[in-house]
Amino acid sequence: GPTCAVIAYKCPHIKVTIVDLNEARIAAWNSDNLPIYEPGLDEIVFSCRGKNLFFTTEVEQAVIEADLIFVSVNTPTKKAGMGAGYAADLAYVESATRQIAEVATSSKIVVEKSTVPCRTAESMRTILEANSRGDIRFDILSNPEFLAEGTAIKDLLHPDRVLIGGLQTAEGQRAQQALVEVYAQWVPTDKIITTNLWSSELSKLAANALLAQRISSINALSAICEATGADIDEVAYACGRDSRIGPKFLKASVGFGGSCFQKDILNLVYLSEQLNLPEVAAYWKQVVDLNEYQKKRFVSCIIKTLFNTITNKRIAVLGFAFKKDTGDTRESAAITLCKDFIQENAQVCIYDPKVTDEQIILDLSEPGVFDNTLLNKRVIITRSAYEASENADAIVITTEWDEFKELDYEKIYEKMHKPAFIFDGRLILDAERLRSIGFR
Repeated sequence: GPTCAVIAYKCPHIKVTIVDLNEARIAAWNSDNLPIYEPGLDEIVFSCRGKNLFFTTEVEQAVIEADLIFVSVNTPTKKAGMGAGYAADLAYVESATRQIAEVATSSKIVVEKSTVPCRTAESMRTILEANSRGDIRFDILSNPEFLAEGTAIKDLLHPDRVLIGGLQTAEGQRAQQALVEVYAQWVPTDKIITTNLWSSELSKLAANALLAQRISSINALSAICEATGADIDEVAYACGRDSRIGPKFLKASVGFGGSCFQKDILNLVYLSEQLNLPEVAAYWKQVVDLNEYQKKRFVSCIIKTLFNTITNKRIAVLGFAFKKDTGDTRESAAITLCKDFIQENAQVCIYDPKVTDEQIILDLSEPGVFDNTLLNKRVIITRSAYEASENADAIVITTEWDEFKELDYEKIYEKMHKPAFIFDGRLILDAERLRSIGFR
């Protein structure tokens, strides 16, 4: 959505059509209330929609008309079968590719946008080539997405780099050039990198794995800090001033979430195992294991601090999205924490400025684990941080929304049970000031 909206915005001479089988989602894209929250997205969509940006469920018509097709379908981690829990499920990629092959009446450039395990383009190419006819040819490119949710529009308007992988044949390079020309309308050409197909696919997994690894590394050090009396923010700052390391992604927290980090690392683990590299697989798996450990450690710290029991205690959970400025909850640390609190029989009051009530209930209800009667009894979704923290025994901050820094904590303190505890899972609050109010 955001990528194609920005392409339409920057290339008024190109007609961009976004298609989906889900009618409700397309209806939302055509309404005043877009289906995703992303700062700056509304203005861009509203300025192009109906001119050169269209949203429709007419998939076949759009495929027939297009010269260049982005395949941006979901690639979730497989739940069952070979590679369950690690490998990506490529069923959607394959069905989209088959649909393109079946309905195309002219040559197409097909671009992988989804995050995919290395050499997926091979399977796409096999399907397309098997279906190409005399006058129709399909060229495959890989153009992975390097967006961060919450800053997607900024990342698209001013990207660090745009990566386009293609086959190193004359046709492959021509197709590559066609996509380069689209991005070159607004991205400086020295930031557009062309590589071979497999390098491009692997670069996306590698970039996410390296970023996640930094988070797990600083979180591992945070455990040592707590045991020794060192301050993790000071350690991170000291290390981050080294120009070789740099300050980004060295923020200790309750753990990383989002749709990509865990999925991509597990993909890399699976790929390493398939290539018979068990030590490499174990190395990357540890990044994910440490992320889970950090969440468990945080929960156990909360329970121990609250005198070893949270049964019937009211816990205010501030934030449910996996990070600020997005409504996305995929792999959010808050889900794991809330489930643990529910299992410990706590009363959980949740507030997030952008996540819908339906999404919270969906994320917390797991068939066979929690039935909704237990959820209704144990979970209250509130409209504000003040409502969530009223009569609470503890506040737990799980998303770094800016508004949580600006709350009137004196007012919150008055209405909480004493001793009043705050657990800052994102290190965003002024701990000294809160202590002076009376918080633990």
